[in-house]
Amino acid sequence: MEKHYKWLNLMYVPALVLLSIFILYPFISGFRIAFTNWNGFSQHYKYIGFKNIIAMTTDANVKMATINTLIYGFGSMIFQQLLGLAYAILLNMSFRMRNLARTLIYLPVLISAVVMGYMWTYLTRYDGGALNDILKLLGKPQIFWLSNRQLAMSILLLINITQYVGVSMVIYLAGLQGIPGMYYEAAEIDGARSWQQFKYVTIPMLYPAIITSVTLNLIGGLKLFDVIRALTSGGPAYTTHSLSSLLTDSYFQGQNAGYAACEGMLLFLMILIATLIIQKVFMSKEVNY
Repeated sequence: MEKHYKWLNLMYVPALVLLSIFILYPFISGFRIAFTNWNGFSQHYKYIGFKNIIAMTTDANVKMATINTLIYGFGSMIFQQLLGLAYAILLNMSFRMRNLARTLIYLPVLISAVVMGYMWTYLTRYDGGALNDILKLLGKPQIFWLSNRQLAMSILLLINITQYVGVSMVIYLAGLQGIPGMYYEAAEIDGARSWQQFKYVTIPMLYPAIITSVTLNLIGGLKLFDVIRALTSGGPAYTTHSLSSLLTDSYFQGQNAGYAACEGMLLFLMILIATLIIQKVFMSKEVNY
C-alpha cells in the first residue's frame, strides 16, 4: 500500500516542473535583474548593486504608486467584503428571480478588465461621454472626470469593486450554506435576536470564507493593472499609477528593466506581507465545528 502511494506522488512531478519553469525561474530571474542596469533589450548589462533600490527610495513616482496600490488594494477589498456579504445574505433567502440576480451580480467577473476599462472611457470622456451628455441634458456643466487624481482613482476603485464583488458573493454564499442550521436553532432557543445570531453565529462560522475572500480580493486590488492601463494610463501626470502599471512604464518606456524588476520586488513584498498578516489575524479566530 505504501509503495502504491509513493507511485502516486510521482503525479506531482509535472505540476512541479511547470511551476518551476513558469513561476519559480522567472521570479529568481527578476530578483537577479533587479540588481542590474539591463535595459530590457540589450544582450549586455552589468550588476550595479543596490543602486536601483536606493534610487527607488527617492523616486516620487514610486512613492505615489505605492500609496495608490495600497488604496486600490485595501479600498477595493473592504467594499467588496461588505457588498459581497450583503449580497450573499440577500441571495441566500428564497425569492423569485434569485438565480437571475446571482448571475447578474457575478456576470462582470467574466468580462475582461481591459474591456471594462475601455467601456468606461465612453462613459467618462469629456466630449461625447455618456456622463457628460446626461449633465448637459440636465443643464449642468461638463466635468473632466479623469483629470483629477481623486476623482480618477475613485472611478478606478468603483470599477474594480463592482467588477469583482461577485467573487466575494459566491464565496460568502457557499460559506452561509455550509453553516449547520442547528446553531441558529440553539441561538433562537436561547433568545438571541437576529443581529446577535449574525454576530455570534454567522460571522465566526464564516471565518474560512472571510480568509479566502479577503485574500483573493486584496491580492487582486494590489495587482490592479488592466483597468488603469485602459482608462487612465496612469495619468494625469503619473498620479493614478499602481506599482503594476508603473513598472511596465519603467520597462518599456523608460527602457530600464532592472528598475522595473526592483519595483516588481516591492509589489511582491507588499502582497506577501499583507497576505501573511491576514492569514495570522483571521486564522487565530477561526472556529472549528
